Amino acid sequence: QVRLVESGGGVVQTGGSLRLSCAASGSSFAIVAMGWYRQAPGRQRELVAIQTTGGTIEYDDAVKGRFTISRDNAKNTVYLQMNSLKPEDTAVYFCRLLNTGGNYWGQGTQVTVSS
Repeated sequence: QVRLVESGGGVVQTGGSLRLSCAASGSSFAIVAMGWYRQAPGRQRELVAIQTTGGTIEYDDAVKGRFTISRDNAKNTVYLQMNSLKPEDTAVYFCRLLNTGGNYWGQGTQVTVSS
């Protein structure tokens, strides 16, 4: 069974930085992509950044130039470096893994940016 363990959330002031990590285990199928989504109160879950195993990366326009996604394929881990954080980045951040057998989500980690 696929397990995703997220870490790195917390409270930071506007302009600060955080680094999220998500370690995957138990995937019996080839991993196609890993990425990050977020959900703010009263809003739908939305894509932040995603990276395929082949290296293709997609960012939401709101985070381009501030956030950087990276992966360690050997460790099945995905990272999200978040710089120049804004109050509107406040949300629960979820890790997502897509493999050839399905689609999996982490439990979420809270990121709060204070003004």
